[in-house]
Amino acid sequence: MALASDSQGPATPEAEARCFHCGLEVPAGACYPVTFEGRVEPTCCPGCQAVASAIIERGLGAYYHHRDAPPAETGSPLIPDELRELELFDHPGVQQQFVAAAGAEGDRREAALMLEGITCAACVWLNERHVQALPGVESFRVNYSTHRAQVVWDPARIALSDILKAIRDIGYHAHPYDPGTREQAIARERGLALRRIAVAALGMMQVMMLAVALWLGAEDTEHEDLLQFMRWVAAALTTPVVLYSAIPFYQSAWRDLRHRQLGMDVPVSLAIIVTYLASLYAVILGTGEHVYFESVVMFVFFLLTSRYLELIARQHASHAIDRLDRLVPAIANRLDAAGRVEAIPVGELVPGDRVRVRPGETIPTDGVVCEGESTVNRALLTGEPEPHAVRVGDPVTGGTVNVDGPLAIEVQRVGAETTLAAIQRLLDRAQTEKPRMARIAEAGTGWFVGAVLILTALAGLVWYAWIDPTRALWVMVAMLVATCPCALALATPVALTATTGALSRLGLLVTRGSALETLPRVDMVCLDKTGTLTVGMPRLLAQSELQPAPEGADWLDWAAALEAHSEHPLARALVAPAKASSVVASEVRNLPGRGLVGHIEGHRVAIGGASMLPQPGTPNPEPPLGYPLATPVWLVVDDQPVALFWLADTPRPGARNVIADLQGRGLRVVLLTGDRPQAAQAFAAEMGIAEAEGGLTPEGKLAYVHARQAEGRVVLMAGEGINDAPVLAGADVSLAMGGGTQLAQNQADLVLLSDRLEHLPQALDQARHTRRVIRQNIAWAIGYNLVALPVAAAGLLTPWLAALGMSLSSLLVVGNALRLRPGRDVMDTGDEASVHSGEGSVRDPASRPPPV
Repeated sequence: MALASDSQGPATPEAEARCFHCGLEVPAGACYPVTFEGRVEPTCCPGCQAVASAIIERGLGAYYHHRDAPPAETGSPLIPDELRELELFDHPGVQQQFVAAAGAEGDRREAALMLEGITCAACVWLNERHVQALPGVESFRVNYSTHRAQVVWDPARIALSDILKAIRDIGYHAHPYDPGTREQAIARERGLALRRIAVAALGMMQVMMLAVALWLGAEDTEHEDLLQFMRWVAAALTTPVVLYSAIPFYQSAWRDLRHRQLGMDVPVSLAIIVTYLASLYAVILGTGEHVYFESVVMFVFFLLTSRYLELIARQHASHAIDRLDRLVPAIANRLDAAGRVEAIPVGELVPGDRVRVRPGETIPTDGVVCEGESTVNRALLTGEPEPHAVRVGDPVTGGTVNVDGPLAIEVQRVGAETTLAAIQRLLDRAQTEKPRMARIAEAGTGWFVGAVLILTALAGLVWYAWIDPTRALWVMVAMLVATCPCALALATPVALTATTGALSRLGLLVTRGSALETLPRVDMVCLDKTGTLTVGMPRLLAQSELQPAPEGADWLDWAAALEAHSEHPLARALVAPAKASSVVASEVRNLPGRGLVGHIEGHRVAIGGASMLPQPGTPNPEPPLGYPLATPVWLVVDDQPVALFWLADTPRPGARNVIADLQGRGLRVVLLTGDRPQAAQAFAAEMGIAEAEGGLTPEGKLAYVHARQAEGRVVLMAGEGINDAPVLAGADVSLAMGGGTQLAQNQADLVLLSDRLEHLPQALDQARHTRRVIRQNIAWAIGYNLVALPVAAAGLLTPWLAALGMSLSSLLVVGNALRLRPGRDVMDTGDEASVHSGEGSVRDPASRPPPV
C-alpha cells in the first residue's frame, strides 16, 4: 500500500489494489481517487474518499505519514478524532518542517500558522487575546491581511496541540502554514463570497427599482393595492439576501457575543435584522407605511463587496509568501555510503546527509560543499546578480542556484532552521507588527460599538415609555441607519482609489492604500543599490584593443564565443552587444570564480578577471570616466592579453536628481546594500548620498530600519530583490521596482512599474494632497453623524430620510475624493505645487514649495 513516503519504492500490484485510507482491497472497477502530496492514491469507496479528502484539505495529511499501519490491519478508528489529529502536530518529525527554535537559549519554539474564519479586525483581536492568555504562550500575533499567525511558546509548559485546540474552542480553525492547503481554503472562501455577492446584487437591483416606484407613489391612495403588492415583492426579494448573503455577519456577531465581545459586525447585524423585521412587520400590517428593504440589500451588498476586495488583497499577499516555499525543490538527490543517488522528498533530509546538485539545479537546503567546485547564484540573499565561487568547505544556502559544476553538499540545517525559513519568519514578524493607530483602533472597537448600541437603546426606551410607543422602533431604526458609518468608511478608500488612478498614469502602482496616508509623514528614505539605484544588469561600457585582432576578426566576437558557454550576468553583458559571427569556441572549461578557457581557431583563449593574466598582479588601467566602480574583464590569447572590456551596472537615469530633490525636501537619504562597505561608500559618493551602510544581510537591513523607527523616524524603503522582502514589509512605506522580484512587489506598498525614480517626488506631492482630501472627508462624515444622531433620536428624522441623508453624505464624500481622479493635474489652492500626470521631470528642489 502506498502510504506516506516515496522512499518505499515502487508500489506492487497488490499494494495498488489497497485502499489508501483504510487498507482494504479496492473492488474491481472502483474509481475513487484522492490526491496526496502530488500523488494520486486509490480508495475503495466514496466514504473513504470523502474522509481522506477532508483530512488532507484541513492540513492534517501528517496523519498518513505517522500512523503505524492502516486501520484494516490494526483495528484503529477509520476517522481519527480531532484530538488525535491535533496531537500529530506535537510529533518532532512533523514539527521539523515548520517549527524553529526561538529565545536567547533556544528553549522556546516558534511557528507560522494559518487561521481560517477571520472576517474582521475584531476576530484578530479576539484570537490574540485568547491565545496570549494561555500559560506558556510567549507571543501570538495575527496578520489580518494574510491570516497568518506567528506563535512563540514554551514547550515545557504547553504543547502546540493545546494552542490549536484553544483556537478551535473559540470558533476558528488553525493549522501549520502550507501553501497548497491555503490556496484551497482561499479558493473555497472566494467562491462562497462570490455566490453571496451575486445573490445580494440581484436582490439589490430588483428592490431598488421597486423602491423608486414606492417613493414616487407614496401619496397615491388610489393605487394602494398595487403599492402593497410591490412591498410584498420587495420583501420576497430581500429575504434571500438577509437569510443567505448576510450569514457571515451573523456568524461573526454571534461569535463575538458568545465570548462577551462587541465587534463591528454586531451593529451591522442588528441594523440588517431590525430594518428587515421592521419593514416586514409594516408589510404584514398593511399600514401603507414606507418600508426600507432597499437599505437592507444595499448594506449587505456593499459590505460583502468590500470584504471580497480584502480577500483578493490577502490572496495576493499569501501567494507572495508561498513563492519562498517554492524556491526549494520538492525532491533531493541523496547520496548513500556507496555513492549511489536516491531521489527522496526534501522533507526527509536530516543533518549529515549528502546530496548531489547538478548545474542549473536549486540547492535543496543549507549545507557545506564536500565535493566539487562551482559558482552559486545568491541573489536570494544578497540581491546582487553575480554568482559566487564555492569550493570544498564553503557553506551554501537552500534556495540558491548552482550555476556551473556538479556539487556534493553535506546537509547542516533542514526545515524551519534553514536561512530561507528564517527570512520567512522575518517577513511574518514584520507583517504582524501593528502600527500604534491600528492598536488603538482595535482596542477602541468594543467601546465604540457599545456606545452606539446603548444610545440607540436609550432613545428607543425613552420614546416607548414617555413619548410615542408606536414610533419607538422606527426611531431606533432611523438611528441605526443614520449612524451607519458609510460616509466615514468611504472617506479614505475612495480618495485612495482616485489618487491611485492618478499615480498609475505615472507608472506608480499603489498596492496598499495605507501607504498614501503614511507617505506624507516620511522623513527618511532608505534605498537599495542593485536594481533600485542601478538598472540591475551589467553592460559593456568600453573596450580597449591591446593587440591587433586577426584580419576580419573582432575581439568582442571571440569574447562572446567563450561567454556563450556561461550564464554569468557579466557573460550576458558581453554576448548581447556582439555581432552575429561564425566564431565558435571549443573545449570550453569553466574555472569557478575566475573565468573561462577554451580554444578558438587553434588558439588557447581565456577570459575573466586579473587572475586570468599570465602575470597576476598586473595593475588595472583607469576605468572609464564617470564609472569608478566598473569591472575589468581581460581577454587572453596564447598567454597574451589582447583586449580589455569594462563592464558596469550603471545608475538609473535621473537617479542623482531624484536624490537631490529628496534631500532638498529635508528628507534623510541612506543607501542600504549587501555590497562591500568600501564599494557602498564609493557608490554613495557618486550618487550624492551622504550616508551608506554596506555588507548588510536581510536581517541587517530590517534591524537598521527598526532602529531608525525606534528613534521616531518614518521610513520609506525602496528595493527590488527577494532579500529586500523582510525590510520592505517592516518599513513604514515600501517601494519596489517594476523590474524586481514578484515577492518584493507583493510585499511593497508601492510598485514603480515605470522604473523611473523621478516619479517618487511626484508621489510625495500627490500623497500630501490626498491626505488633505481624506481629512476633509472624515471631518464631514463625523460632523454629519454628530448632527444626524440627535436629530434621529428626537424623532425628526424618519428612516427613509436618514437613508437619504446618509446617501447624500456619501455622495459628497465621493465627489470630493474625485478631485483626485486621474487625467488632471493635482492642484491645491495656495500652498501645493501641481503634480503632472504626464511624463514630467523632477522639479528643481529650489523651486519646490515648503512641505505641508
